[in-house]
Amino acid sequence: MKRNRISLSEHFTIKKLLRFTLPSVVMAVFTSIYTIVDGVFVSKAVGDTAFAGLNLVFPIIVILGAIGMMLGAGGSALIAKTLGEGDSERAKGYFTALVIAIAVCGVVFGGIGIAVLKPVTELLGKDATRATVEAGILYGFVSLCGMPFLMLQYSFQSFMVTAEKATLGFLITVAAGVVNAALDALFILGFHWGLVGAAAATVSGQAVAGIVPIVYFSCKNNSLLRFRKPRIGIKNFLRACTNGASELLSNISFAVVSMLYNFQLLRLAGDNGVIAFGIIMYMSTIFFNVFFGFSLGAAPIVGYHYGAQNYDELKNLRRKGFLLMGVLGVILTAFAEGMAIPFAHIFATSEEVFVMTRTGIYIYSAVYLLMGFSVFGSAFFTALNNGLVSGAISLLRSLLFQCGTVLLLPMLWGLTGVWVAATAAEVLAFGVTMLFFLVMRKKYRY
Repeated sequence: MKRNRISLSEHFTIKKLLRFTLPSVVMAVFTSIYTIVDGVFVSKAVGDTAFAGLNLVFPIIVILGAIGMMLGAGGSALIAKTLGEGDSERAKGYFTALVIAIAVCGVVFGGIGIAVLKPVTELLGKDATRATVEAGILYGFVSLCGMPFLMLQYSFQSFMVTAEKATLGFLITVAAGVVNAALDALFILGFHWGLVGAAAATVSGQAVAGIVPIVYFSCKNNSLLRFRKPRIGIKNFLRACTNGASELLSNISFAVVSMLYNFQLLRLAGDNGVIAFGIIMYMSTIFFNVFFGFSLGAAPIVGYHYGAQNYDELKNLRRKGFLLMGVLGVILTAFAEGMAIPFAHIFATSEEVFVMTRTGIYIYSAVYLLMGFSVFGSAFFTALNNGLVSGAISLLRSLLFQCGTVLLLPMLWGLTGVWVAATAAEVLAFGVTMLFFLVMRKKYRY
């Protein structure tokens, strides 16, 4: 009988690497569809004010949810390295302890988010209409109630890959997405719940993606992981946090940068600018998740071979990863340019918003040419259990460079400067990523 399952210990050709990472790519992309589905229903059935409010509060949800991504990615790196060292029982103990910690963090940080939601949203929306701010608070409250599910969903995307069950993870994500879309239609179109319905549908989908894996890993299965007696210790828990710091910093930085974009766009173009940016971010999130999904799928392989001290395979993975990031960058940039008009038409509810969105996509799309290199580079060093370098790449790329360009370039070029800012930041991030790979090559022998 032909063996279809690919194990972490194998040598990876480009074809095999694509087969192994494809479920992670589709899983990550499908996760981003949650927000897009909400956006379609809200923009078409609830209105521009509600849509602007959703985009205004979304960075708050991203910042808090990123903690789950940090523990998932960082914990997976620790688990994969431990599996590569041949200690599967210890790896299962780490896994169990991390899942418990993520669920607890979801409850705690969800509560903190609810406590600060109103003042933070009012601060972010100081140049927006009162109706937009109130819509954001409403959407944010319901979404934050589901924070434990969001964190678990993010973390299980990494854990499923490490368990060599990426395809199952993808199927669970699809099921969660179907639940989200079906309930969006029911709650918004059927029950007329508006933003509350959109948020409730999203939380329901996240609950599916967070609870089903718990049931799976609680039962006997043929994956590399299963719940055992928790064992991790403070040192290894902090190591997992450090390993995943890049994912946390990347998401926090994305949220901070989104706030700056919203600030600049409210100043330059009012609520319509925020709406146009939200539409462009939907496309950007999908494309970013193509790069992120590949990196997420490749990271456990890197971690396993690092633990096994298979340096030839590390070199092979680094070379093939860069090659695929370059090819994907060209394909996605061309696709974005070609889809600018139809994509803008899907969400825009006025001619002004349509024109602004179309122009923004045309200019912004160059960012995809280089985006994948820094995303893959950060994940590569996370898998090597080097959270310092991984975090530095993410922090420089997502916060320092992005904040600097979005503050400076609009002063020179107005609204055009807003759309150019992301590409300028990626050029700088590409240079830093390549420098880190050059400096660390002797230490890791890749």
